[in-house]
Amino acid sequence: MKEQKREKILKIKKRLKKFTRVSVLFLIALMFAAIFLLPTVLTVTNSFMNETEINANYGKIFETTEKGGKVFVSDTIYIKLIPNKVSFDQYISVLFKSPDYLYKFWNSVIYTVPIMIFQLVVALLASYGFMRLKGRLKEMLFFVYIIICLMPYQVTLVPNFLVSKWLGILDTRWAIWLPGMFSPFAVYLLTKYMKRIPKSIIEAAKVDGASEWKIFIKICLPLCKGAIYSVAILIFIDFWNMVEQPLILLTDEFLHPLSIFLSKINAGEIGLAFAVACVYMVPSLLIFLYGEDYLVEGISYQGGVKG
Repeated sequence: MKEQKREKILKIKKRLKKFTRVSVLFLIALMFAAIFLLPTVLTVTNSFMNETEINANYGKIFETTEKGGKVFVSDTIYIKLIPNKVSFDQYISVLFKSPDYLYKFWNSVIYTVPIMIFQLVVALLASYGFMRLKGRLKEMLFFVYIIICLMPYQVTLVPNFLVSKWLGILDTRWAIWLPGMFSPFAVYLLTKYMKRIPKSIIEAAKVDGASEWKIFIKICLPLCKGAIYSVAILIFIDFWNMVEQPLILLTDEFLHPLSIFLSKINAGEIGLAFAVACVYMVPSLLIFLYGEDYLVEGISYQGGVKG
């Protein structure tokens, strides 16, 4: 009887320790989640404030001197999450009264969607070639792709600027499209994914008389569905938030995407900045929520074929 009681006490202690450990980890994760979500929540809630309330809360932060410098803020600025009165004035101004914002929004769409589609097409064809071909030349070319992938955008901006100027496409949409369409990022990921397709499947298709095109269409593309979705999401988010490329390659503000235009709103109309930021977040959030399962599958399996 005493031994059974001891065993029960030990089990209860273990359960308490496990529950305490899980509870502490959950609270830590909840705290970090709240910290990361706070800017997004603040942006959404403040977008429903009117201009007067926003200026009263945050106007001192954006005040400038006569020479354009920042004013030292000596008073304490309190973050306000809940508006005193819900107002849709900012959204009405953005969507109906100020066509510039919507035009910049569609500029972002016009840049991002073609880049995403054509970069996937080029990457799929190139990845299939890297998977099927053998030889030292292929290995050297793939190594070059990896080196270019490791380079940040800031390194390739000057070559892109010089090439765009030489081609005569500087200050046009093609200056953004062409470097984006032939970016090596998707080629690298899809090649690593395709290389994990079992060779026995491709050999069986060749025995049955399938051509390289049929193998690519009927076998590789269906097996790479998760990777294609995940790469498409990453490409969209990457180019949707681009800033450096338009600033360097486009001098005409008429062609700038909304990502560039947002910084200029902050300097003037603070209230509109919150509303425009919310509108700007919608496409990325929808695409991420729609393709979340594909993104997780593509990253976790890394191109393997599920058994």
